[in-house]
Amino acid sequence: MSRVVVVTGASAGVGRAVTQAFAREGAHIGLIARGRERLEAARREVEEAGGKAIVLPADVANAEQIENAAELVERELGPIDVWVNDAMTTIFAPFHEITPDEFKRATEVTYLGCVYGTMAAIKRMRQRNRGTIVQVGSALAYRSIPLQSAYCGAKHAIVGFTDSLRSELIHQNSAVHLTIVHLPAMNTPQFSWCRTRLPRQPEPVPPIYQPEVAARAIVWASSHQRREVYVAWPTSKAIYGQMIAPGYADEYLAKNGYSSQETQQPVPPDRPDNLFEPVPGDYAAHGIFDARASDTSPLTWMDLHRGIVGAGAAALAGAGALFLKPSLIRTSKGHA
Repeated sequence: MSRVVVVTGASAGVGRAVTQAFAREGAHIGLIARGRERLEAARREVEEAGGKAIVLPADVANAEQIENAAELVERELGPIDVWVNDAMTTIFAPFHEITPDEFKRATEVTYLGCVYGTMAAIKRMRQRNRGTIVQVGSALAYRSIPLQSAYCGAKHAIVGFTDSLRSELIHQNSAVHLTIVHLPAMNTPQFSWCRTRLPRQPEPVPPIYQPEVAARAIVWASSHQRREVYVAWPTSKAIYGQMIAPGYADEYLAKNGYSSQETQQPVPPDRPDNLFEPVPGDYAAHGIFDARASDTSPLTWMDLHRGIVGAGAAALAGAGALFLKPSLIRTSKGHA
Protein backbone atom coordinates (compact mmCIF):
# COMPACT_ATOMS: atom_id res chain seq x y z
CA MET A 1 0.00 0.00 0.00
CA SER A 2 1.28 3.49 -0.86
CA ARG A 3 2.32 5.63 2.07
CA VAL A 4 0.78 9.08 2.52
CA VAL A 5 3.55 11.62 3.04
CA VAL A 6 3.58 15.38 3.67
CA VAL A 7 6.69 17.40 2.84
CA THR A 8 7.07 21.06 3.78
CA GLY A 9 9.46 23.11 1.71
CA ALA A 10 8.67 20.68 -1.10
CA SER A 11 9.15 23.05 -4.01
CA ALA A 12 12.95 23.34 -3.96
CA GLY A 13 16.20 22.19 -2.39
CA VAL A 14 16.23 19.22 -0.05
CA GLY A 15 12.42 19.19 0.11
CA ARG A 16 12.21 18.81 -3.66
CA ALA A 17 14.74 15.96 -3.60
CA VAL A 18 12.85 14.27 -0.75
CA THR A 19 9.63 14.55 -2.74
CA GLN A 20 11.29 12.90 -5.73
CA ALA A 21 12.67 10.10 -3.57
CA PHE A 22 9.28 9.33 -1.99
CA ALA A 23 7.66 9.47 -5.43
CA ARG A 24 9.96 6.70 -6.67
CA GLU A 25 8.47 4.54 -3.91
CA GLY A 26 4.99 5.27 -5.23
CA ALA A 27 4.01 7.47 -2.28
CA HIS A 28 1.02 9.79 -2.23
CA ILE A 29 2.44 13.18 -1.27
CA GLY A 30 1.08 16.46 0.02
CA LEU A 31 3.38 19.22 -1.22
CA ILE A 32 3.61 22.32 0.99
CA ALA A 33 5.45 25.54 0.12
CA ARG A 34 4.52 29.15 -0.53
CA GLY A 35 4.86 29.31 -4.33
CA ARG A 36 2.35 27.43 -6.51
CA GLU A 37 4.51 27.53 -9.65
CA ARG A 38 7.28 25.29 -8.33
CA LEU A 39 4.81 23.12 -6.42
CA GLU A 40 3.10 22.33 -9.71
CA ALA A 41 6.48 21.40 -11.20
CA ALA A 42 7.16 19.14 -8.21
CA ARG A 43 3.72 17.53 -8.62
CA ARG A 44 4.48 16.69 -12.26
CA GLU A 45 7.77 15.08 -11.19
CA VAL A 46 5.95 12.97 -8.62
CA GLU A 47 3.43 11.73 -11.14
CA GLU A 48 6.10 10.99 -13.75
CA ALA A 49 7.93 8.90 -11.13
CA GLY A 50 4.83 6.84 -10.36
CA GLY A 51 3.50 8.62 -7.28
CA LYS A 52 0.53 10.87 -6.66
CA ALA A 53 0.61 14.42 -5.32
CA ILE A 54 -1.56 17.36 -4.37
CA VAL A 55 -0.36 20.96 -4.29
CA LEU A 56 -0.87 22.85 -1.02
CA PRO A 57 0.35 26.47 -1.19
CA ALA A 58 0.85 27.54 2.42
CA ASP A 59 3.20 29.50 4.65
CA VAL A 60 4.52 27.17 7.37
CA ALA A 61 4.77 30.17 9.71
CA ASN A 62 0.95 30.28 9.70
CA ALA A 63 -0.41 27.52 11.94
CA GLU A 64 -3.93 27.78 10.53
CA GLN A 65 -2.71 27.30 6.97
CA ILE A 66 -0.73 24.20 7.96
CA GLU A 67 -3.68 22.72 9.83
CA ASN A 68 -5.91 23.29 6.80
CA ALA A 69 -3.30 21.68 4.54
CA ALA A 70 -3.14 18.60 6.78
CA GLU A 71 -6.93 18.31 6.74
CA LEU A 72 -6.97 18.49 2.93
CA VAL A 73 -4.26 15.81 2.66
CA GLU A 74 -6.27 13.38 4.76
CA ARG A 75 -9.43 14.16 2.83
CA GLU A 76 -7.80 13.71 -0.59
CA LEU A 77 -5.05 11.13 0.02
CA GLY A 78 -5.87 9.36 3.27
CA PRO A 79 -4.34 9.12 6.77
CA ILE A 80 -0.88 10.67 6.97
CA ASP A 81 1.87 8.10 7.55
CA VAL A 82 4.92 10.40 7.36
CA TRP A 83 5.34 14.14 7.88
CA VAL A 84 8.66 15.75 6.90
CA ASN A 85 9.40 19.23 8.29
CA ASP A 86 11.93 20.71 5.88
CA ALA A 87 10.86 24.31 5.19
CA MET A 88 13.40 26.98 6.08
CA THR A 89 14.59 30.45 5.32
CA THR A 90 17.55 32.45 6.57
CA ILE A 91 19.57 35.62 6.43
CA PHE A 92 23.34 35.82 6.05
CA ALA A 93 24.60 38.78 8.08
CA PRO A 94 26.42 39.64 11.30
CA PHE A 95 23.92 39.67 14.14
CA HIS A 96 24.18 43.44 14.68
CA GLU A 97 23.04 44.04 11.09
CA ILE A 98 19.87 41.91 11.35
CA THR A 99 16.59 43.69 12.11
CA PRO A 100 14.06 42.30 14.61
CA ASP A 101 11.56 41.60 11.80
CA GLU A 102 14.17 39.65 9.83
CA PHE A 103 15.22 37.55 12.80
CA LYS A 104 11.60 36.92 13.71
CA ARG A 105 10.71 35.81 10.18
CA ALA A 106 13.64 33.38 9.87
CA THR A 107 12.73 31.94 13.27
CA GLU A 108 9.02 31.64 12.47
CA VAL A 109 9.63 29.75 9.23
CA THR A 110 12.53 27.53 10.27
CA TYR A 111 11.56 26.80 13.88
CA LEU A 112 7.86 27.54 14.35
CA GLY A 113 7.12 26.08 10.91
CA CYS A 114 8.53 22.82 12.27
CA VAL A 115 6.45 23.16 15.44
CA TYR A 116 3.23 23.88 13.53
CA GLY A 117 3.86 21.01 11.12
CA THR A 118 4.45 18.68 14.06
CA MET A 119 1.26 19.91 15.73
CA ALA A 120 -0.80 19.14 12.63
CA ALA A 121 0.79 15.72 12.25
CA ILE A 122 0.71 14.68 15.93
CA LYS A 123 -2.97 15.64 16.22
CA ARG A 124 -3.79 12.96 13.69
CA MET A 125 -1.10 10.38 14.39
CA ARG A 126 -1.79 10.13 18.14
CA GLN A 127 -5.42 9.22 17.46
CA ARG A 128 -4.28 6.29 15.30
CA ASN A 129 -1.22 5.51 17.46
CA ARG A 130 1.06 5.31 14.43
CA GLY A 131 3.07 7.53 12.11
CA THR A 132 6.50 9.10 11.77
CA ILE A 133 7.57 12.74 11.92
CA VAL A 134 10.95 13.54 10.40
CA GLN A 135 12.54 16.84 11.41
CA VAL A 136 15.21 18.04 9.00
CA GLY A 137 18.01 19.22 11.24
CA SER A 138 21.54 20.36 10.64
CA ALA A 139 25.06 20.08 11.93
CA LEU A 140 24.39 23.70 12.92
CA ALA A 141 21.82 22.46 15.42
CA TYR A 142 24.78 21.54 17.63
CA ARG A 143 27.65 23.68 16.36
CA SER A 144 26.68 27.21 15.41
CA ILE A 145 28.63 29.27 12.91
CA PRO A 146 28.96 33.03 12.45
CA LEU A 147 26.74 34.99 10.02
CA GLN A 148 23.80 32.59 10.52
CA SER A 149 22.61 33.33 14.06
CA ALA A 150 18.89 33.14 13.21
CA TYR A 151 19.16 29.84 11.37
CA CYS A 152 21.46 28.26 13.97
CA GLY A 153 19.18 29.37 16.78
CA ALA A 154 16.16 27.86 15.01
CA LYS A 155 17.89 24.54 14.37
CA HIS A 156 19.02 24.33 18.00
CA ALA A 157 15.44 25.01 19.05
CA ILE A 158 14.13 22.18 16.87
CA VAL A 159 16.34 19.70 18.72
CA GLY A 160 15.18 20.95 22.12
CA PHE A 161 11.52 20.92 21.15
CA THR A 162 11.73 17.47 19.55
CA ASP A 163 13.51 15.92 22.54
CA SER A 164 10.80 17.26 24.85
CA LEU A 165 7.99 15.92 22.70
CA ARG A 166 9.72 12.56 22.29
CA SER A 167 9.79 12.12 26.08
CA GLU A 168 6.09 12.95 26.24
CA LEU A 169 5.28 10.34 23.61
CA ILE A 170 7.29 7.72 25.49
CA HIS A 171 5.43 8.62 28.70
CA GLN A 172 2.14 8.15 26.83
CA ASN A 173 3.28 4.77 25.43
CA SER A 174 2.66 6.22 21.98
CA ALA A 175 3.83 4.39 18.88
CA VAL A 176 4.28 7.67 16.99
CA HIS A 177 7.96 7.98 16.09
CA LEU A 178 10.04 11.17 16.05
CA THR A 179 13.39 11.39 14.35
CA ILE A 180 15.80 14.13 13.28
CA VAL A 181 18.07 13.90 10.25
CA HIS A 182 21.00 16.30 10.57
CA LEU A 183 22.52 17.58 7.34
CA PRO A 184 25.90 18.94 6.24
CA ALA A 185 26.37 21.72 3.68
CA MET A 186 23.95 21.12 0.81
CA ASN A 187 23.90 22.37 -2.78
CA THR A 188 20.43 23.94 -2.75
CA PRO A 189 18.96 27.17 -4.16
CA GLN A 190 18.90 28.83 -0.73
CA PHE A 191 22.31 30.34 -1.40
CA SER A 192 20.91 32.08 -4.48
CA TRP A 193 17.80 33.55 -2.85
CA CYS A 194 18.32 33.89 0.91
CA ARG A 195 18.55 37.44 2.21
CA THR A 196 22.16 38.52 2.63
CA ARG A 197 24.17 41.53 3.67
CA LEU A 198 27.48 39.96 2.76
CA PRO A 199 29.52 41.71 0.08
CA ARG A 200 30.01 38.47 -1.87
CA GLN A 201 27.75 35.58 -2.93
CA PRO A 202 26.99 33.22 0.00
CA GLU A 203 28.05 29.61 -0.26
CA PRO A 204 27.74 26.49 1.93
CA VAL A 205 30.77 25.67 4.07
CA PRO A 206 32.67 22.98 2.12
CA PRO A 207 32.58 20.05 1.63
CA ILE A 208 29.24 20.31 -0.16
CA TYR A 209 26.76 17.50 -0.83
CA GLN A 210 23.94 17.13 -3.31
CA PRO A 211 20.40 17.19 -1.87
CA GLU A 212 19.83 13.59 -2.98
CA VAL A 213 22.29 12.47 -0.28
CA ALA A 214 20.02 14.04 2.32
CA ALA A 215 16.87 12.76 0.63
CA ARG A 216 18.00 9.14 0.79
CA ALA A 217 18.68 9.46 4.52
CA ILE A 218 15.35 11.18 5.19
CA VAL A 219 13.34 8.54 3.32
CA TRP A 220 15.29 5.81 5.14
CA ALA A 221 14.64 7.47 8.51
CA SER A 222 10.90 7.57 7.76
CA SER A 223 10.70 3.78 8.02
CA HIS A 224 13.37 2.98 10.65
CA GLN A 225 13.34 3.55 14.39
CA ARG A 226 16.45 5.70 14.65
CA ARG A 227 16.45 8.62 17.08
CA GLU A 228 18.81 10.78 15.02
CA VAL A 229 20.71 10.36 11.77
CA TYR A 230 23.92 12.24 10.99
CA VAL A 231 24.41 12.67 7.24
CA ALA A 232 28.02 12.62 6.01
CA TRP A 233 31.30 12.99 7.88
CA PRO A 234 31.23 16.81 8.28
CA THR A 235 28.02 16.57 10.32
CA SER A 236 29.49 14.02 12.71
CA LYS A 237 32.71 16.01 12.94
CA ALA A 238 30.85 19.22 13.84
CA ILE A 239 28.61 17.55 16.43
CA TYR A 240 31.31 15.50 18.16
CA GLY A 241 33.81 18.34 17.87
CA GLN A 242 31.41 20.61 19.73
CA MET A 243 31.15 18.03 22.51
CA ILE A 244 34.91 17.69 22.83
CA ALA A 245 36.35 21.15 22.18
CA PRO A 246 33.73 23.90 21.86
CA GLY A 247 36.21 26.64 22.73
CA TYR A 248 38.54 25.58 19.95
CA ALA A 249 35.59 25.58 17.54
CA ASP A 250 34.71 29.14 18.61
CA GLU A 251 38.20 30.36 17.81
CA TYR A 252 38.48 28.39 14.57
CA LEU A 253 35.16 29.69 13.24
CA ALA A 254 35.96 33.25 14.31
CA LYS A 255 39.00 33.01 12.06
CA ASN A 256 37.62 30.94 9.18
CA GLY A 257 33.83 31.07 9.41
CA TYR A 258 33.43 34.27 7.41
CA SER A 259 35.55 33.53 4.34
CA SER A 260 34.32 29.93 4.12
CA GLN A 261 30.75 31.18 3.56
CA GLU A 262 31.48 33.52 0.65
CA THR A 263 32.56 33.01 -2.94
CA GLN A 264 34.70 35.53 -4.78
CA GLN A 265 31.68 36.79 -6.75
CA PRO A 266 30.03 40.04 -5.63
CA VAL A 267 26.34 39.98 -4.77
CA PRO A 268 24.44 41.27 -7.82
CA PRO A 269 22.12 44.23 -7.25
CA ASP A 270 19.10 42.34 -8.63
CA ARG A 271 19.60 39.25 -6.45
CA PRO A 272 16.27 37.62 -5.45
CA ASP A 273 15.21 37.45 -1.80
CA ASN A 274 12.72 34.93 -0.40
CA LEU A 275 12.67 35.89 3.28
CA PHE A 276 9.16 37.37 3.24
CA GLU A 277 7.84 36.37 -0.19
CA PRO A 278 8.47 33.36 -2.47
CA VAL A 279 10.82 33.89 -5.37
CA PRO A 280 9.50 33.06 -8.86
CA GLY A 281 11.61 31.06 -11.29
CA ASP A 282 12.64 27.59 -12.31
CA TYR A 283 14.52 26.59 -9.16
CA ALA A 284 14.50 22.90 -8.29
CA ALA A 285 16.49 20.61 -5.98
CA HIS A 286 20.01 21.72 -6.93
CA GLY A 287 21.73 25.03 -6.40
CA ILE A 288 24.64 26.59 -8.27
CA PHE A 289 27.41 24.41 -6.80
CA ASP A 290 26.98 21.22 -8.85
CA ALA A 291 30.63 21.22 -9.89
CA ARG A 292 31.76 21.09 -6.25
CA ALA A 293 29.06 18.90 -4.70
CA SER A 294 29.33 15.19 -3.99
CA ASP A 295 26.37 12.91 -4.68
CA THR A 296 27.55 10.16 -2.32
CA SER A 297 28.57 9.75 1.31
CA PRO A 298 30.22 6.39 2.12
CA LEU A 299 29.92 7.07 5.86
CA THR A 300 26.17 7.66 5.56
CA TRP A 301 25.72 4.52 3.49
CA MET A 302 27.48 2.49 6.16
CA ASP A 303 25.42 4.13 8.92
CA LEU A 304 22.16 3.29 7.15
CA HIS A 305 23.28 -0.27 6.39
CA ARG A 306 24.75 -1.32 9.73
CA GLY A 307 23.54 -4.89 9.34
CA ILE A 308 25.36 -5.36 6.04
CA VAL A 309 28.47 -3.59 7.33
CA GLY A 310 28.45 -5.66 10.53
CA ALA A 311 28.02 -8.91 8.61
CA GLY A 312 30.82 -7.93 6.25
CA ALA A 313 33.12 -7.05 9.13
CA ALA A 314 32.35 -10.37 10.83
CA ALA A 315 33.05 -12.25 7.63
CA LEU A 316 36.37 -10.46 7.18
CA ALA A 317 37.30 -11.13 10.78
CA GLY A 318 36.45 -14.81 10.34
CA ALA A 319 38.47 -15.03 7.14
CA GLY A 320 41.38 -13.32 8.83
CA ALA A 321 41.25 -15.77 11.72
CA LEU A 322 41.31 -18.74 9.35
CA PHE A 323 44.21 -17.22 7.46
CA LEU A 324 46.23 -16.50 10.59
CA LYS A 325 45.52 -19.77 12.44
CA PRO A 326 48.08 -22.00 10.63
CA SER A 327 50.83 -19.44 11.06
CA LEU A 328 50.04 -19.15 14.76
CA ILE A 329 50.24 -22.94 15.10
CA ARG A 330 53.60 -23.00 13.36
CA THR A 331 54.87 -20.16 15.54
CA SER A 332 53.76 -22.04 18.62
CA LYS A 333 55.52 -25.23 17.51
CA GLY A 334 58.67 -23.28 16.70
CA HIS A 335 58.90 -22.10 20.30
CA ALA A 336 58.10 -25.50 21.82
